[in-house]
Amino acid sequence: MLLQGLKVVDFTAYIAGPGTAAILGDWGAEVIKVERPEGDNMRHVFADLKNDLGANPTFEVDNRGKRGVVLDITKPAGRDALAKLAETADVFLTNTRPASLKKYGLDEATLRKLNPRLVYAVITGYGLEGPDAHLPGFDVTAFWARSGIAYMTAPKGAEPFMRTSGMGDHSTSLATVSAILAALYEREKTGVGRLVQTSLLATGVYLWGSDLAVQLKFGRVASVRSRDNPMNALANHFRSSDGHWFVHNPRGGHGGWEKFLKAAGCEDLIADDRFASGKARRANARELAVELEAAFARLPMAEIALRLNEADLVWAPLQVPAQVAEDPQIAAAGAFIEIEDGQGGTFRSVAAPARFPGADATVRPRAPRLGEHTRNVLKELGYADADIDAMYEAGAAAG
Repeated sequence: MLLQGLKVVDFTAYIAGPGTAAILGDWGAEVIKVERPEGDNMRHVFADLKNDLGANPTFEVDNRGKRGVVLDITKPAGRDALAKLAETADVFLTNTRPASLKKYGLDEATLRKLNPRLVYAVITGYGLEGPDAHLPGFDVTAFWARSGIAYMTAPKGAEPFMRTSGMGDHSTSLATVSAILAALYEREKTGVGRLVQTSLLATGVYLWGSDLAVQLKFGRVASVRSRDNPMNALANHFRSSDGHWFVHNPRGGHGGWEKFLKAAGCEDLIADDRFASGKARRANARELAVELEAAFARLPMAEIALRLNEADLVWAPLQVPAQVAEDPQIAAAGAFIEIEDGQGGTFRSVAAPARFPGADATVRPRAPRLGEHTRNVLKELGYADADIDAMYEAGAAAG
């Protein structure tokens, strides 16, 4: 395994932090998940549902393969145990507010005195500096709304809408993994770790950075247009006669104009003066969109797919979750992984979006039960059974 021998202390909750640690674990790192006595909030994500689903796949995807420890950092013994864990680790990962960490002696400066080689990774909503750095931030607030993605995603004039959970969190997980690996590479040369930090806000800004770069340079940027009023009628969504949607993305300015018309079955438009040049097609984009919509609406999706593929055009179907789950190409791309169910079987889950041919993890252990490995981990740190029992009795540890 690529990261075998790397020890990660995962003192995070929710999604972005646990997701970061899960990826490192998939790649071979030993990950110890430290939770407060009440547990990670994501353990309880389905608790209020009317029917008990009997599983928590949302928690499993970000916590598979970890060992689970419960420590109460408000108690000296729990706080000291977490500091000792960090002293033996390569990476200390947290999304706890910096002020709280400093209060309990778990801030970067304090832990670095114990372990100069430690890579101390902090995930926040809004960063570590600035007037709003202290604010709590979730995916939908810091990443989605404040970064500008929510506005740029909807057509101009549309009302705001909520998006699916975890998109900003998992994007931030990838950013944090990258930052940690860069710091570890630096440590190989210097022998000293460093502080690295990522935020939901900065990740969101980066993800729509191609458009934002235009805003920063020219003071304005084009908004998303509705399907019936495209800037380029070929770069649009279309629906087949049997009700399936697909999207086409032209290559460059002309983008296979004639091939696309032939695929749609409306070659007569090639000679239409309204669409004779790229400039004309942009000027008459509404009219062209209507023509193309009508043409594709006469064809079944299977026929459209065949024609677009034969013409080597860039397109894709708009798939619903059930289709994604059964898409053989998505499976072949390595997007799924098996997780042990604790009963001798496995279930399918979502893999990290990188592959290492010959070294891919195909099956991962299940997520730990709350405090499942507390006693064993404390023993590894040198605690005697009597000391561990005392910590349990005092509520500083649990399992």
